[in-house]
Amino acid sequence: MKTYLVTGGAGFIGSHFIRRMLYEGEVSVVNLDKLTYAGNLDSLADVSAHPHYTFCHGDIGDRALVASLLRKYRPEAVVHFAAESHVDRSIDSPRDFIQTNIVGTFELLEAVRGYWRENKEKLEGHFRFLQVSTDEVYGSLGETSYFTEDSPYAPNSPYSASKAASDHLVRAYYHTYDLPTLTTNCSNNYGPYQFPEKLIPLMILNALDGKPLPVYGDGQNVRDWLFVLDHCRALQTVIERGRVGETYNIGGHSEKSNLEVVHLLCDVLDTLLPRPDGESYRRQILFVKDRPGHDRRYAIDSAKLQTTLGWKPEETFATGLKKTVEWYLAHREWCQRVTDGSYRRERLGLREFAR
Repeated sequence: MKTYLVTGGAGFIGSHFIRRMLYEGEVSVVNLDKLTYAGNLDSLADVSAHPHYTFCHGDIGDRALVASLLRKYRPEAVVHFAAESHVDRSIDSPRDFIQTNIVGTFELLEAVRGYWRENKEKLEGHFRFLQVSTDEVYGSLGETSYFTEDSPYAPNSPYSASKAASDHLVRAYYHTYDLPTLTTNCSNNYGPYQFPEKLIPLMILNALDGKPLPVYGDGQNVRDWLFVLDHCRALQTVIERGRVGETYNIGGHSEKSNLEVVHLLCDVLDTLLPRPDGESYRRQILFVKDRPGHDRRYAIDSAKLQTTLGWKPEETFATGLKKTVEWYLAHREWCQRVTDGSYRRERLGLREFAR
């Protein structure tokens, strides 16, 4: 059985990836997570006792810790999700993003480089380092074009700039040190277990609580939406069949403006859980001042991934959104523990990894 070291596995996408690997990939997983505000072990409660799952509370910036994990578990892949990822937070506090996304990735790469150098004969041909990145590194698009793997980097926020820097480090370690790396750049993810600072879960919970649904500017900023489980299938495909040194863009072929997303979400809620007064949730929409450096449009061309590796999304935005809303309606306890902070207070009782 293969072993994967997953960084940031208690986050939104990482937790889904771990669950998929344990139940469908026949893989043993070691999850290294610092458990910042967005890391939630509640999202992995169903696999916490799985015989092939190990959790380590730690920082990717702790090179000695990462090296010890690599020596002990001898993984065939390192899947790097760990990152500060919320644009608004990066505007308010960019230092955390520089420290985690750039310095942290550097320390992780150095530890992995040492592991690769010491074990190259045994790992040659089947070890992979996967950098999970974002389409935001490409900047803002016009009305008709698409991001491809050859699009120039033009980040416009501290978050996207820090991710662009980490992508460049990964590329450099492939070309300079022959580290077998892969990079993926994905569009906006959505689905169950997403932290409620992101657009879709924020709107769901605000709607249910009778609060305003804040929409930046005129609401016409366009994103390509990707259901998180489709993303995880793509990542598994890239790890197993991707060409070393390559970048693969992952998109959901679901371009929507922010306002359109909120309208569709309100329509789903109107059907599944109507307001007591019979009015649409749309009446709670409130336009607010746009944020600085707000990219107008992102859209991903996934042709390379589809034609060379055979992946394509299974969910449409309509089916994925309905599944997402249904999940949040059925898991109000998870939402409550996130919003009241109890999921964080209980971390003091964690049994941490002992070196």
